Amino acid sequence: MKSFRILAGIAAAGLALTACTSAPAPSGAPSAPAGNCGDAGVYCIGLVTDMGKIDDKSFNQSAWEGIEAAGKEIPGAKTKYIETSAATDYAANIKKFVDGKYNVIVTVGFNLAEATTTAAKANPNIKFIGVDQGQTDTIANLTGLVFPEDQAGYAVGYLAGKLTKTNKLGQVLGMQIPPVEKFAKGFIAGAKASNATATVTTVYHPAGNNAFGDPTWGAAEAQKQLDQKADVIFGAGGGTGNGALGQVAKAPGAGTSVFCIGVDTDQWFTVPEAHGCLVTSAEKKIADGTAALVKAAKDGSIKGGNWVGKAGISPFHDFDAKVPQAVKDEVAKVVADLASGALKTGVTLG
Repeated sequence: MKSFRILAGIAAAGLALTACTSAPAPSGAPSAPAGNCGDAGVYCIGLVTDMGKIDDKSFNQSAWEGIEAAGKEIPGAKTKYIETSAATDYAANIKKFVDGKYNVIVTVGFNLAEATTTAAKANPNIKFIGVDQGQTDTIANLTGLVFPEDQAGYAVGYLAGKLTKTNKLGQVLGMQIPPVEKFAKGFIAGAKASNATATVTTVYHPAGNNAFGDPTWGAAEAQKQLDQKADVIFGAGGGTGNGALGQVAKAPGAGTSVFCIGVDTDQWFTVPEAHGCLVTSAEKKIADGTAALVKAAKDGSIKGGNWVGKAGISPFHDFDAKVPQAVKDEVAKVVADLASGALKTGVTLG
């Protein structure tokens, strides 16, 4: 992957590439050191998912992988997750860990922000980490893990604008919340920057308990865009987006004239059914960021407010030889300029 040797040096500046390693399957069973949560020598870390499953092959799974990685480095660590089925369960699921005397509680997703803030204020001795939860007010025991999604979206949008032959691109997205909007608007801005004639069809899943776990809807929306001659489709929204990727992979010309782009993690490893079309993914290094903050909570260095994680694009894997070198070089420069601040996405919300 010649082009990604160029990008590897950029990672320290803020946009990073994911190493080509397979993601472990999540497990709900807690690790089992002697003792119970609240006992001396036992350090308990709990995770509450957003609506969707722990094995969503996206943000819930990535956060859990980060917790498991941190747990292996923390003596006496016990780890456990609770899956959320409905928004009405957010507060109750967090309370289960509070009542269980957990030391750190990680909640995943923008939608849990209000319940997490309330719980953090009521329990100042517990450390809370909110993934995708930007903090406007600083609470000493609550850290928001946030990412420059617009930059990752811009980079893959720029690539899509170069790859399209029909000048029609598509996005199949989860619920319309700020992190997803930043990906989407970044994608549009990047596509327009590389191809002024390109148009982007964007669809968000209606709000609801299955907004990030509806692959059937995602597949149907992707097919609509394919029928409208979109030849590069960005699937961003947990299982919903994964459904779109799988549908594109079934399309005539997948991998030669029709492509798809994943999100959140390097989906080459998590959505194998998309291999036929998956040219890259717009990544948020959720696992790395979550692990770093959990370890910081243990050693006492964590601070309230926002902690900015890294975002970037994944390797091209089997598509490396199919992407023209000139395009790879242009994308590498975009990534570098975004990291240095020389290039701005121009994305604003609201």
